[in-house]
Amino acid sequence: MAGRRTQRTRGIVLDHVKLGEQDLIVTLLTAGGEQARAVAKGARKPGGRLAARVELFSEADFLLASGRNLDIVSEAALVDPHERLRGDLERVSAASAACEVARLTSFEDAEDPFVYPLLSRSLKAFEETADQPHLDMAVAAYAFKVLAHEGWRPELDHCIACGDPAPLWFSAGAGGALCESCAREVPGAEPVSSSQLAWVRALVGSTFDQLLAADVSAEGALWLLGTAHTWAATHLDARLRAFEFMLAL
Repeated sequence: MAGRRTQRTRGIVLDHVKLGEQDLIVTLLTAGGEQARAVAKGARKPGGRLAARVELFSEADFLLASGRNLDIVSEAALVDPHERLRGDLERVSAASAACEVARLTSFEDAEDPFVYPLLSRSLKAFEETADQPHLDMAVAAYAFKVLAHEGWRPELDHCIACGDPAPLWFSAGAGGALCESCAREVPGAEPVSSSQLAWVRALVGSTFDQLLAADVSAEGALWLLGTAHTWAATHLDARLRAFEFMLAL
């Protein structure tokens, strides 16, 4: 690495793809909120020094050396491997869905100090959940929180079209809650209860500690997860395959 420019950064491993027989290209969300891609040489080699440090969802301190096309992982030291996510299909699916959204809401050379701690806390929340409803709710909360931060906050208190203070319909495409009259003009708008709108409001505004302590039904949590998926897929204009897989479990 002599002569190469290096930088240190903390990062969460969002994704990786195979490169050659032993290497990986890893996608990181850095502590500054930027997305970075780097080659982890020998990461697929059994017993390789980087193998356990670039696993999906791991948080680590990285030393990245500039390469011709991509940076190269020169060193990595684990900060939090998020071990409780491993070997558990439901938790792996939750983390995969969150990291999928994180990839689509972070960008190279675009700092955003909010997104790293939010994803880090979300992964910890997925480890802390006691049951499937709270896991579903935690994933939905991450999606709504990060999208609200990026500028796609749902309008929940009034009809987004006419301002009616008692909306009981919802449309991701329209941007939030609708009254019955306006909903007739919006394809795909669905009826909702005031309780369901209150839950979406809580996902955006409550802490994960508060959400994990809340009493939520399996049916209610699944509705929140499905609504979060529709909201994210609509506003990111992307098919969210990991999110779809979680919903199909």
